[in-house]
This record gives sequence, C-alpha cells and structure tokens, in this order.
Amino acid sequence: MKKRTFFAVLILFLIFLNSMILIASLVILNSKLSAVRERCLAEHYVIASSLIGDMQALEQRGIPAAESMDRLMRTYTHYLQGREDGLAVAFSGEWIYRSALPREVPNPPPDTGHGQERLVCLEDGTPPVLLVYGSFPAPWQDYGLLYMGNLDEAVSTWRHTKNILFLAGALVMPVMAFFLFQFLNLLFRPLAQISSASARIAEGNYKSRLPVQGKDEVASVAHNFNLMAQQVEAQILQLQDIARQKQQFIDNFSHELRIPLTAIYGYAEYLQKASVPEEDRYECTQFIMSECSRLQSMAYQLLDMALLRNSAPEEEDCDVAELFAGSEKLMHVRAAEKGIRLSYAMPRSLLLRGNMDQLSILLNNLIDNALKASPPESEVRVRARPEGADIIIEVEDHGIGMEPEQLSHIKEAFYRVDKGRSRALGGTGLGLSICEGIAQLHQAELTFSSRKGEGTTARLRFFRG
Repeated sequence: MKKRTFFAVLILFLIFLNSMILIASLVILNSKLSAVRERCLAEHYVIASSLIGDMQALEQRGIPAAESMDRLMRTYTHYLQGREDGLAVAFSGEWIYRSALPREVPNPPPDTGHGQERLVCLEDGTPPVLLVYGSFPAPWQDYGLLYMGNLDEAVSTWRHTKNILFLAGALVMPVMAFFLFQFLNLLFRPLAQISSASARIAEGNYKSRLPVQGKDEVASVAHNFNLMAQQVEAQILQLQDIARQKQQFIDNFSHELRIPLTAIYGYAEYLQKASVPEEDRYECTQFIMSECSRLQSMAYQLLDMALLRNSAPEEEDCDVAELFAGSEKLMHVRAAEKGIRLSYAMPRSLLLRGNMDQLSILLNNLIDNALKASPPESEVRVRARPEGADIIIEVEDHGIGMEPEQLSHIKEAFYRVDKGRSRALGGTGLGLSICEGIAQLHQAELTFSSRKGEGTTARLRFFRG
C-alpha cells in the first residue's frame, strides 16, 4: 500500500510540477510579448502623432507630404537605431517609405472601415516580429504607419528562462521523492495521522477525513473523528449559507425599492408643483398610499424568498388583465420619461395561479429592463396569450439586443450586459436573478431571445397542465 501510494503520489507530483513549469513559462512568454506589444503600440502612437504634425507643417508651406516622406522619417529611423525595429509608411495602399526592417514588409492591410483603429499581429519566422499598423485621421486617411518590432530578443530570453525552469524541476524531482517517502512513513502512523488531520481542521480545512481501516480501536477513533469533522463542516456550511442569503436579501430588496419609489416621487412632485384638481389629487394620494403598502408587502415577500427558498408563495387566482393594468399605471411614468411607447395586449381574460405582488415585481422588472435597452421613440410591447394549456407573457423591445454569449449569462446574479450603462442607470445586476427566482416559485419558465441591434424578447411560460 505504501509503495503504491508513493509511486502514485510521485507520478502526480511530477505531472503537476512539469505542468506548473509549462504554465509558468507560457505566462512569462505572454508577459514578455505583452510588454513588447505595449511598447510597440506606444512607439507607434508617439511617432504617428509627431509625423502628422510634421506633415501638417509641410502642407501649410505648400510642400506635398508624400514627396518629402524620406526626409520626414529620418529622425524617427535614427531614433530606432539599435533596437532592430523598423518603420514603414503607406500611401493609398502602397509603401512610400521603408526603413531598415528586420524582415520583408507585408502589403499594407486594406481599409477596414474602422477609421484610426490600429491592427496588431504577430508573425512567426526568422526573426519573429510584432506588427502594428494604423491609418491616420482625416484629412490624412490615405496614409498609414507600420511599426515592426523585433521579438528575437524576447523569444530568446524566454527560451533560456524555460530551459532553466525545466532544469531546476529535474533537480528538484529526486529531492522531492526522498521527502515524499519520509512523509509517507510518518503518514501511515495512526497517531501522527490523527494529529495531522486535526491540525488541518483547526486551520479551516473542514473537509479533512481519516481513512477507516479494520475494526480495531484505531479504526473506531478514525470513524468517530470523521463523524465529528462532518458535523463541523455541516455547521460551517449552514452558517455560510445563512450569511449569503441575508446579504442577497439586502441586495434584492434595495434593487426592488427603486421602481415604486421613483413612481411615488413622481406623483408627489406632481402634487407639489402642479395645480391639481381635487379628484386627481385624491387619485394620486391613493396611488402613493397603495404603492407604500406594496413596498411593505414586497419587503416581507423578499424576506420570504431569501430565507424560505423552498416554500411556495401564497397563491390566488390572478387576472392577467389586472396585472397588466397595475403595471401600466406604474411603468408608463418611466416610459414617458424616455419617450418610449409602452403597449399592452391580450386576446381575452386569462387567469394565473400565483401571488399578484410577486408577479408584478417579475413583470415590472422585465419591462424596466426593456425600457433601459430601448432608444427614444421606440416601442416596448407587453402581450399575453394562451398556448395550449399554458399561458405565455412576452415583453418585446427593439433596443440594443444581446450576443448569444451575453444571453447565456443574463440570469446570473450581478451580471450586466453593459456594465457602464447599467451603473449609470443605478442597476445592480440583480433584476433578472430575482425574476428567475419568482418564475421558479410559480413553476414558470423564463427564457430570452435576442439579436444584436434588433431587440430582445423576454418570454414567460406558465404551465397549467
């Protein structure tokens, strides 16, 4: 047993050590290439900026820049002497200047249609080089500058470092084999084994267990020790899960406060600043009071979602028309602020079994996301329809849309499709995670379909069969 363990662990260690050396060498290579890339980009930017200034000065004096390119580039070529790097200038797809380059210059890349976007590519060969090519801004868009960086020194240094690492690994292997054998001698002593496992648990590794062999007193002690470690681990995991649920509750609750508070503030500001008829004033105050009541209800229900994830909500017959009416009353304020048309449609009266407040949170979150993604003067459509025994609710926008990779992550907590835009709008990345949780509590399926630049459709399927 000890020999098998020794050889198995030794082989795994050798595989691990060589893998780490290989990974380390690749990291070093990547670091060196990144450093060269950053240097070449910086040099390209500095030279391009300075060259444009020189060309402007010549043009102002009536001297064509293309005819004086050799004279203009002497300073920059002299600046690169000793680095084995090179420069080339293109005009209308043809090279009009080339310095002493490490390798043959490829043809200028075709116009990419991206303006001043710089192209960076790595070419293997003798020597390997890094190419940075960028077109000039208008009115010099016919010109382009190529910076060719020699990678021979960086690659040679990396190869030398890699050889040293593998040599060091070869020297370490026999030493580690000796220490591994001595360690196994100690590990197979029962008392030392129990002490080692106890120390690991004390350090926080609650998954440590002892192998139970035979039916003697040592095996009994090992069995009881494993039971104790299992109980400790279960308690720690339970405490961590409770802490996570509490934090998630705080995040979710803070996120959901924003929409009704915005509407309440809008109605309150309207009452304060406008001359409002008594009937409208009464209606506004009634809406504010109802939204405050719903906020209170939302707080308790979000608490239930955080602490009682496996509990079903208090269900009732929910009229989809009533759900749409409440949503329209709340969300039309946000839609009007952005100049977006918000429409609701359903063929006939439909009933759902569920919790009206939670369904309102779910629908309003989907509409709110659609409004955020939509440009002014566009339309967000909310519609419901029966499909067999099921009920389908869809929220469709014609906004920015999403890539398939983004679409696969949008229901993850704290995930943002556009991080800059979401933060500017106060988003926390929790809205769709809450929607998914509510959908699961109602045994519903929440899916999304989207095309970049064309919009997104959120689809809720409530199973009634």
